[in-house]
Amino acid sequence: MRLKGKVIIVTGSTMGIGKAIALRCAEEGARVVINGLEENLGEELVSEIGRKQAVAHIEDITRDGAVQRLVDSALQKFGKLDGVVNNAAMVATSNVHTTDLDFLENIFRVNTFAPFQLIKSALPHLSKTDGCVLNIGSVNAWCGEPDLLAYSMTKGALMTMTRNLGDTLMREEGVRVNQINPGWVLTEKEIERKREQNLDEDWHTRLPETYAPAGRILQPEEIASAAVYWLSDECGPVSGQVVELEQYPLIGRNPPKDATTIPQKEE
Repeated sequence: MRLKGKVIIVTGSTMGIGKAIALRCAEEGARVVINGLEENLGEELVSEIGRKQAVAHIEDITRDGAVQRLVDSALQKFGKLDGVVNNAAMVATSNVHTTDLDFLENIFRVNTFAPFQLIKSALPHLSKTDGCVLNIGSVNAWCGEPDLLAYSMTKGALMTMTRNLGDTLMREEGVRVNQINPGWVLTEKEIERKREQNLDEDWHTRLPETYAPAGRILQPEEIASAAVYWLSDECGPVSGQVVELEQYPLIGRNPPKDATTIPQKEE
C-alpha cells in the first residue's frame, strides 16, 4: 500500500487517465476525491471504490470558487489533504487561423489557470502534510501538433509553472510539484475524437511504426502506474521535474521507416 492513509484530489477523474489514476490511488490505500463534469460517472466510480474511501465533487473547476469547494470536500470528508492531481483538461482542435482570443482564453482557463488556482487553494493544507502536486501535461508542451496550437500552448505554460513552483514550494512550503507528460493514450475521449475524424473503429490496432513503434499506444492504467510514484513518499524530495511517458524519444529520434498515415474509414 504505497499511498496508505493519504488523501488525494484527482481532477477530471470521471473517465480516462484521471479515472485510472483515482482507481490506482485507491488500490494503493489512498482516499480520493473524484472530480469531473459527469455526475453519473462520478457516482459510479465512488460506488466502485467504496464510499468510505471516495467522494465525488462534480463541478466545472473553472467556476468561481470551484477549486476551494473541491478542497473543502476533501477536508470535510477526510479531514486533511496530501496530494493534488491536476488532470482535467480541454483538448480542442485549433491552429493559427482558427484560434481567436476568446477560444484561447477559454482553453487556458481550463488547462492552466484552474490548476494554478487549485494549487493555491490546496497549499495551506498540503504544507501541513508535506504533500505534493502532480500535474498531468502532454508531450505537446514541447511544440505540439499543427492542429493543437492552443492546447499545446496551455501545456507548455503548465510545464513552466511546474518547474517554477516545484522549486519555490519545495523550499518555502515543503510541497513537491512534479509533472507527467503523457504521449498518445487510448482514452474514451481519444476514441470519440478519432470516430469524429472518420477513422476505422479499430484504428488503434493498425498504427504505423511512426506513431507506435510498440504496435500500440499507451493505456490510461500505464500513466496511473507512474503517477503513484510521484504521489508516494518513494520519490523523496524530488521536485520540479517533468517526465515524458512516450514510447520514443521526443528529441533525437531515429528517422522512422514507416511514414504512412492512420487508416481511414472506408466509405
